[in-house]
Amino acid sequence: MKARTLLLLLLAAGCFQRMTAQEGKPSVASDTNVSAEDLLARTVGANWTSYNGDYTGRRYSSLQEINVGNVVQLRTAWVFHPGNSERLEVTPVVIRGMMYVTAANDVFALDATTGRVVWHYQRPVSSGLLDDAAAHKNRGVAVWHNFVYTETDDAHLLCLDARSGGLRWDVQYADKEKHYGATSAPLVVKDELIVGTSGGDSGVRGFVAAYDAATGKLNWRFWTIPGPGEFGSNSWPGDAYLHGGGTTWMPGTYDPDLNTIYWTTSNAAPDYVGDSRPGDDLYTACVLALDPDSGKLKWYFQFTPHDLYDYDANETPVLVDVDRSGTIQRLLIQANRNGFFYVLDRVDGKFLRATPFVEKLNWAKGLDASGRPNVSGRIPTAEGTYICPGINGATNWFSPSYNPQTGLLYVMALESCNLYFAKPRPFAKGETFYNTGTKRPPNEHAQKILLALSVADGKTVWRYPQVGQGNSWGGTLSTAGGLVFFADDAESLEVVDAVTGRALWHFNTGQSMYASPMTYEVNGVQYVAIAAGSNIFTFVLPH
Repeated sequence: MKARTLLLLLLAAGCFQRMTAQEGKPSVASDTNVSAEDLLARTVGANWTSYNGDYTGRRYSSLQEINVGNVVQLRTAWVFHPGNSERLEVTPVVIRGMMYVTAANDVFALDATTGRVVWHYQRPVSSGLLDDAAAHKNRGVAVWHNFVYTETDDAHLLCLDARSGGLRWDVQYADKEKHYGATSAPLVVKDELIVGTSGGDSGVRGFVAAYDAATGKLNWRFWTIPGPGEFGSNSWPGDAYLHGGGTTWMPGTYDPDLNTIYWTTSNAAPDYVGDSRPGDDLYTACVLALDPDSGKLKWYFQFTPHDLYDYDANETPVLVDVDRSGTIQRLLIQANRNGFFYVLDRVDGKFLRATPFVEKLNWAKGLDASGRPNVSGRIPTAEGTYICPGINGATNWFSPSYNPQTGLLYVMALESCNLYFAKPRPFAKGETFYNTGTKRPPNEHAQKILLALSVADGKTVWRYPQVGQGNSWGGTLSTAGGLVFFADDAESLEVVDAVTGRALWHFNTGQSMYASPMTYEVNGVQYVAIAAGSNIFTFVLPH
């Protein structure tokens, strides 16, 4: 069913909510204050307080009203159409029945039980941007006390009043004239907002920065590309460090016990040709462990040194605690775009193990004892080189989820390869910094597969192959109801059994999905929501 037809049917059924603001009070509690206790909650419940739900990045909810036994009864509750974006990538944030969503530079506060607009902050999209920022992508908001924070496409950080949507302050944290942009959601840590930028393929120098949540004052900035004389600068001769990439375009995670934030970085620039950036190219394709109070680096781990394949490491660094014979291991796990599933000690960054999670993997022969890849020698060439995983990676930025009851990480993987081409050229202002690109080989079949990966041994416990062209960009959600919700490759929100992978339910949205599902509860009723195409779909059991 096409998107337009679907929306007309929903409108006729009384399920579709108007875009424009309406008079009156929301039908839910209007307590918008977000406390430290709300943000520190270790397992998501009624509230979904940040992009990943909580600081761990697990996207696991304790809610279980919707479960294996009744999910087949799930139905649409309401659909919201912002009207100013054809491709939403937002994960909604919900606090005590109030939902906050973004579409390009606009922010909406919705009654989470009906989809009715409570307020709408409008801001025009920016001109003169490159690459992802030029598409005006936005993945959501952060909340703190009575404030809502969002990043704009031209890398401004905005503070809005959570009760009215009024603008409190506006801080430019990167310069669009230097080709910086922003596509992420901020992360609140204590009384700071942690932000990053897009533009890794536009010749910028990546960074992570922290701003005072009350005033918007800059507290610290960590540059992901070392400057002259700094550790790692030998990879960046001359002024190459100014255009080295390593951008930070997805939210990180945070361990309050260790007082450490974990933030990931993108590919080195230029893509595909590494002659101008010899060596490992720190700190690209890394996870960084940073002190949130000072911004100082505690440790780093580089997944793909001297990346020639656009293997951004911006996939979620998930924080997991595992009991090993009475000793709790504090782990950081990540299914990386390069095709390996990594397990690190998040206290000191020590590499523990990694296993391939896709079959099509030829850029490396394996990893050594320190986690460094044993490369195969396949690199981009003028004639084109067949390299796996392909340009979209074995997985990508769309969210995985982890269920502590099953011990499994649920990841949407992609089996696909590309021909990689190299053609060196210098940085040119106003142009993207690709040293050419990729093509899909003739007869190459790409397939998305939902995987359940065991944290205990790295093995694949079950696989759920998708029907489609491998074009979906949706993530996963796991719940205490024994379910995994995910955006499949056939334009549906789908549910499988978390233990077995058995298919249980699906709803065809009629639109491609570039977002990950979430869940929340209002007045004892559990809802599930996901952005699909240009709409927010919300689901509930019959009551």
